[in-house]
Amino acid sequence: MNAAYNLARWLTGNETDAEDVVQEACLRAFRFLDGFRGGDCRAWLLTIVRNTCYTWLQQNRSSQLTAISDERAEQFEAADSNPEKLFLQQLDDRLIRKAIADLPIEFREAVILREFEGLSYKEIADVADVPIGTVMSRLARARRRLQQILSSGKSKEVRA
Repeated sequence: MNAAYNLARWLTGNETDAEDVVQEACLRAFRFLDGFRGGDCRAWLLTIVRNTCYTWLQQNRSSQLTAISDERAEQFEAADSNPEKLFLQQLDDRLIRKAIADLPIEFREAVILREFEGLSYKEIADVADVPIGTVMSRLARARRRLQQILSSGKSKEVRA
């Protein structure tokens, strides 16, 4: 359930909306439980959560669901007790979370499923209903975009 909520929160960008989406997804999963043919139940549930999120976004925020063309996509240490290091780590965490939130939804989804939820490329491909090559491409582009955002964001933070 934590993975389901986490994915929904990142896709909707809102805790309350994520709770609603996960509740709806759980109802759908329960309704269609007899359709589950075995395999990875986590990936099955995350697929339902993903689809429910996209349906919800289509109905409530269709402007966020713009597809990304390949051309457009191309444009695109452990903490210790030292207060300064803790502050810098918290600043980095905020910058990373903001950078992930600013990614296009397809990229954000791939990053969350891979880096936060630990799904394999195949599992992500199953959840997103895309070929593995598309997952690999989205992750590479998302990582490149994150690197660009973070390198420009950090230089702005240092100047400020």
